[in-house]
Amino acid sequence: MSDQPAQSHRAELSVRDLSAWYGEAQVLRDVALDVAQGEVATLVGRNGAGKTTVLRSIMGLHRAITGQITLGGQDITKESADKRARRGLGWVPDDRGIYATLTVEENLTLPPVIDKASAWPLDRIYEHFPVLQERRAFPGTKLSGGEQQMLAMARPLRMGARVLLLDEPSEGLAPVIVTQIGEIIREIKAQGVAVLLVEQNVTFAATVADRHYLLAQGRVVESMGNPEFQERKTELLEHLGL
Repeated sequence: MSDQPAQSHRAELSVRDLSAWYGEAQVLRDVALDVAQGEVATLVGRNGAGKTTVLRSIMGLHRAITGQITLGGQDITKESADKRARRGLGWVPDDRGIYATLTVEENLTLPPVIDKASAWPLDRIYEHFPVLQERRAFPGTKLSGGEQQMLAMARPLRMGARVLLLDEPSEGLAPVIVTQIGEIIREIKAQGVAVLLVEQNVTFAATVADRHYLLAQGRVVESMGNPEFQERKTELLEHLGL
């Protein structure tokens, strides 16, 4: 299977020849991928393969890189993380980044709306995340892990993000909550948002994604559609050591 990304005329996010370093150590080597509007693509690989570094590099949080990153056809490679966010790049880190002393509603409304046309108003957020409406007056410290994850995903949608970078959204959550997170990701996809998902849970990844990029030792070694991914899941689990 080709290690080049599938081409799309409507790619919201494109990465080409992305290499990254921590000091003298090179951790990414010529990574290339695309994510189109209304598509979920995953990065899967062993721990230490470089998956989170790919997301951090795309977001502008890791700056020791070469290559090119484009968002909606615009080159954002040299831009700061805050400018990328204002262009519509949403970041959902693995630690969820919730403001612990603010209420759920304050967490949602503090960040500025960057695109009124695509931003989800609060009533729409609460329609798709009913638990957040129930907890809207609760401080971040009073939320469960699953509730924090939903809040972390809802916040960039209220801002109007058109691309979401999700880092391990299922990690540490009960199976019933993981199922809910999957339903939310599919709903986000149906709204035309592009999602790049780092996920260690291959079974979960196969329930939400259209395409998968297999990362090994800092390189994309394969890309495949979800049907092939499903057929090869046992082999991939063994390969990934999961």
